[in-house]
Amino acid sequence: MAEGVAFVTGGGRGIGANIARALAADGWSVVVGARSQDQVEEVAAEIGGRAVELDVSSRGSVERAFAAAGPVDLLIANAGIGAHESTWEVDPDAWWRTFEVNVLGVHLCCRTVIPGMLERGSGRIVITGSGASYLPGASATAYPASKAAVGRYAETLNNELGGRVHVFVISPGLVRTAMTEGSFGDDAPWTPPELAPELVRKLATGRYDALAGRYIHAEHDDVDDLLARIDELRERDLNAIRLQR
Repeated sequence: MAEGVAFVTGGGRGIGANIARALAADGWSVVVGARSQDQVEEVAAEIGGRAVELDVSSRGSVERAFAAAGPVDLLIANAGIGAHESTWEVDPDAWWRTFEVNVLGVHLCCRTVIPGMLERGSGRIVITGSGASYLPGASATAYPASKAAVGRYAETLNNELGGRVHVFVISPGLVRTAMTEGSFGDDAPWTPPELAPELVRKLATGRYDALAGRYIHAEHDDVDDLLARIDELRERDLNAIRLQR
C-alpha cells in the first residue's frame, strides 16, 4: 500500500533524485519537481512517479506545481544552489539569487503545503540544510548564510506548528554531485550518497517525530541513538544552531 504522496523538490538529479528513488521503493507516490523538465521526467518514469516543472523561487511556479500535485503528505524541500564562490564583490543580484532559491524557495514550498497538512491533521517536511551553516572557516558569504537561515527557519517553523506538522532539517553531508564536483578535491571527506535518502526514509515513517526541529547529519548522527537520548537533547539543547558564551 502506498504511504501517501511525497513531493521532492530539486528531484531531477543528485541527492533529490536518490531521495525520490528511496521513497518510491518504500511505497510512496512520489512527485518530482525541478526546473529541468527532462530530468524530472526521466526520474519520474524510472520510479513510477509524476513529474512537474518547478522553479522554487517563483511563487506562481510553486503554486501551480503543488496544485497539479494535489494533497502532499511529505515535502522534501531539497532544491538549492551552491555559489560557493559568492563573496562581497560579486554582483548583488547574483549574490541574492542564492537566497531566492535556498531560503525563499523553501518558504514558498512550505507555506503552500502546510494548509492542506493542517486540514488533514498530519504531515512532515524535511528541509535540506548543510554543515556550511555552522562549520568554521567558510569564506564565501552567500551559501553558508543561506543554509544558516534555512536551519533556523526549520527550527522556528516547527515551533510555530506545535506538533501539528513536523519539520526536520538535515545535512546530507558532502555528497559528490554536479553542484559539488570541482569545488572539492578527490581526497575530500565525501559522504556515501545513500545516507541522505536512508535518513529521509526513516524520518518519513513518523517514528522520529520527537527529533523535529533538530539538525540531523546523515553521516554523523544516528537517529536511533538521538531518539534514545531525546531527554538529553532537550535538556542540553543539542543539534541546534546556538551561540556559546
